[in-house]
Amino acid sequence: MSEAVIFTGAQASGKSTYYIDRYFRTHVRISLDLLRTRRREQKLLDYCLNTEMAFVIDNTNLTIKDRRRYINQISLMPQYEFTGCYFQSKIEPCLSRNSSRSEAESVPDIGVRNTHAKLEMPSIDEGFTRLWYISIARAGGFIVEPWSDEI
Repeated sequence: MSEAVIFTGAQASGKSTYYIDRYFRTHVRISLDLLRTRRREQKLLDYCLNTEMAFVIDNTNLTIKDRRRYINQISLMPQYEFTGCYFQSKIEPCLSRNSSRSEAESVPDIGVRNTHAKLEMPSIDEGFTRLWYISIARAGGFIVEPWSDEI
């Protein structure tokens, strides 16, 4: 069984760092930041699905509609388990981490704030096999907890 993972979270919430820590050696990274166009993103997604390769969608995926773009395709592939990872996206810590990024990697504060305002919490009802809540630990690293609707 292959795994498809969708990340959800504001900029600077830890998504790409978590990918490197957890999935770098086992999953292809599908990211608009890297691929730059939806057309390229779709080609890489199609390749992964056609070859049953494990992959991570490393985008903000803020809304149910954003996530549905991928869920609809993945749900047609019974050989995939479908994991969702929601990254704690409290505005002040995200802004702080964003300000420490290089100029090329940072996003204007208004962009982070607008993203945060649009963020819709995921739900297992969207079609995930499992859903995780991920936060950044004070000492570094990540805290990964099973999803609870009370989070």
